[in-house]
Amino acid sequence: MSTARQPTVTLHPLSSYTFGVKESQPEEDPSVAARLLRLQAEHATQGMRTTVEGVLVVHEHGHPHVLMLQIANTFFKLPGEALKPGEDEIDGLKRRLNHKLAPPGGAPVDWEVGELLAVWWRPNFETFMYPYIPAHITKPKEMKKVYLVHLPDKKLLSVPKNMKLLAVPLFELYDNAARYGPQLAALPHLLSRFNFVYE
Repeated sequence: MSTARQPTVTLHPLSSYTFGVKESQPEEDPSVAARLLRLQAEHATQGMRTTVEGVLVVHEHGHPHVLMLQIANTFFKLPGEALKPGEDEIDGLKRRLNHKLAPPGGAPVDWEVGELLAVWWRPNFETFMYPYIPAHITKPKEMKKVYLVHLPDKKLLSVPKNMKLLAVPLFELYDNAARYGPQLAALPHLLSRFNFVYE
């Protein structure tokens, strides 16, 4: 099978990364309803929110795993968050990755942000996001961009102590929107265009 048209991404084993702990980072919103209320309040003054998230992929036994944060044993999310008004997307994602995963007290990590994997749209102040703007929506409330982040062969990642960093295999995410939600369940499809090389 030819992989000439497939971009190649090198994945390193989960065991080559070290995981530390840092101070808790309370979520700004205690619930989805609170997040939507804050989105509505901010929208009135700042307009559409832009959110950026990073997909960090490692491998275990030759199978791709996505690193994601687990909050309160039930909620899963990719590292990232909303940008400040006017903030550059890539710089903002690097800042958010440092906030969530860089070791405390050190110099900021220069993350290698790669390919744009997906753009999701929130048409209204509701939980649903779509990989397109519905035809009747002229002013979406939020745009989320999801980027692949290329990891070096070794790295220390520090996780806030009120969260867990899990390596979730693609086969667990695939067709599992009931547990992970449609955005995370879509990751196996989005990553299928890459030729993974396992080191």
